[in-house]
Amino acid sequence: MNSKGIAAVAKTIRSLSIDAIQKAASGHPGLPLGCAELAAVLYGEILKHNPSDSKWADRDRFVLSAGHGSMLLYSVLHLAGYKITLEDIKNFRQVGSVCCGHPEFGITDGVENTSGPLGQGVALAVGMALAESMLEAKYNTPAHKIVDHYTYALVGEGCLEEGVSSEACSFAGHNKLGKLIVFYDENRISIDGSTDITFTEDIGKRYEAYGWQVLKGDMYDVEKIIDLVAQAKKEENKPTLIMLKSVIGKCSPKEGTSAVHGEPLGEEAVKQTKINLGLDPEKFFQIDEDAIKYFEEKKSSFAKAESDWNAEFADWAKENPELAKQWKASYEGTADGNCADPTYEIGKSVATRTASGDMISVMGERYSYLAGGSADLKGSNKSGMKCDGGTYTPENRKGRSIEFGIREFGMASIAAGMSLHGGLRPFCATYLVFSDYMRPSIRLAALMRQPVIYDLTHDSIYLGEDGPTHQPIEQLSSLRSIPNLQVLRPGDVEETVVAWHMAMEAKDHPVLFALTRQNVPVYSKEDKNWRETIKKGAYIVKNGGEKPDVTVVATGSEVNMALEAAKLASGKSVRVVSVLDKNLFESQSEDFQKSILGGSRVIVAEAGVKTGWEGYVSSKKDLFTIDRFGESGPAKKVAEHFHFTAEDLAKLLQSK
Repeated sequence: MNSKGIAAVAKTIRSLSIDAIQKAASGHPGLPLGCAELAAVLYGEILKHNPSDSKWADRDRFVLSAGHGSMLLYSVLHLAGYKITLEDIKNFRQVGSVCCGHPEFGITDGVENTSGPLGQGVALAVGMALAESMLEAKYNTPAHKIVDHYTYALVGEGCLEEGVSSEACSFAGHNKLGKLIVFYDENRISIDGSTDITFTEDIGKRYEAYGWQVLKGDMYDVEKIIDLVAQAKKEENKPTLIMLKSVIGKCSPKEGTSAVHGEPLGEEAVKQTKINLGLDPEKFFQIDEDAIKYFEEKKSSFAKAESDWNAEFADWAKENPELAKQWKASYEGTADGNCADPTYEIGKSVATRTASGDMISVMGERYSYLAGGSADLKGSNKSGMKCDGGTYTPENRKGRSIEFGIREFGMASIAAGMSLHGGLRPFCATYLVFSDYMRPSIRLAALMRQPVIYDLTHDSIYLGEDGPTHQPIEQLSSLRSIPNLQVLRPGDVEETVVAWHMAMEAKDHPVLFALTRQNVPVYSKEDKNWRETIKKGAYIVKNGGEKPDVTVVATGSEVNMALEAAKLASGKSVRVVSVLDKNLFESQSEDFQKSILGGSRVIVAEAGVKTGWEGYVSSKKDLFTIDRFGESGPAKKVAEHFHFTAEDLAKLLQSK
């Protein structure tokens, strides 16, 4: 180990970080100053990576869960040779810079994930480690190990206080994800002061209770850190938490205080810090020549690690053509198997959750890399995957059906981490109302443009007896407001089949299904090309003539309601439109929208709040929606209580 080189890298990380933050007049200097040695030894001595190819499939992953300390990451990535220039660092936190305030996936070379909301980073790391274990079991052979890497994360107290980290880390311990190694920056300081004001639990015992190996060390003893990582790797059946005692803001006049956490040091403190580091206090963005030399000397070994893997991969692919075909398909997002879509009789009543369950198994056969599961609701969601492999367990890493347990937020974040890792297409399932527990992760997946599939059932008041706590009202509107998230609410099982095709074809955004608990009839479609038209977001189910008196725009189970109401509305010609994807429909040309809506009076029917539908109608009374919380009782009785029935809709159709 080149101790001099590592020390130079650590000093340069501190130098670049404090100047970038001071220039931006914004940022968090405490973590980069406090953890510089860890970043230096991690990128120089521990990680298997190649800065010349940040997407190499078998690289180790590093997640900065404490994303506010982003200058730590940008500084070391720049020094290691990733595509981050000194000019980028000088423009830290400025519009258009790749050095964003918090790490952003897809913007900055070498950044594995977006991490701002605390706790989600380590949960994403759990997903990455889970994916590695699944791919290792699937692809490795006695002759070749083409999947063999580790996932590392750096967390602070804030990450460990957030509940999502508890959910995900409990899952990781239960599933014995031994290739997950998490460093804990144990400085015991938060924004409002010492963490002792709120956080006094024994973290080591907590993680041991989760089933983790817990090791302890000093943030500034780099040889010991290397030894601790080696020790962590020996324990194959437990993830490892390495607790490193540290000093926030080390080397600055404010070290060890909350004042150094989340604001620039100030000009005088920056100068004093530089003096403490042995730097010229009047110069900016100083880089130690030994740091440059250190990583220059590492270039060949970094490149060799990947070239050796490429050679082994080529031999493996030659010897295992079927596995190689599956590998290629998984990274290209294409089908590598065959299985016919289910078919359903017109008039038969089937819940859309049931059809989605059918499609999970169909798509599992068609895409060998589809994997996922439910938050302890597999039977209710109908989300069990009936494919080869069975349930994922520590003893059966080849299983593609995952038991996430009652951990909705953790489940969603783990699924996003699986997607970030690559090689798998993840889905996760629960009730639509519990999307409230998942929302921060859904938002992050949308921000990172990860094609996670959310299979959410029990989508309205029609779930009945469980009452208002379980009956979604505002969720659909809320979810549709998330940029990049595609929300699909099919009206019957045939539409559900198409929705699954749309989801699997999506490559750059997450997709969410809202599905019925109750059975809904399969209806005939007057648009004979409806399977293509619906891919524009909406189509005409019942035409109602060339110039209908009224058009009912409906989603989900309300399409059937609209069809029934149209029969009851004597003397009125009624068009019924099914809107599978409201946002997609609204993105189409004005001419297409007019051709669907018919240019007549429009009534909107959806079992949720009216928010977002107001522009479709000329009068508020034409919003046939539910704008209050639900009631407990049998579904039919609840609907009657709300006057949300086909008969009530028919009265509205006949009104002026």
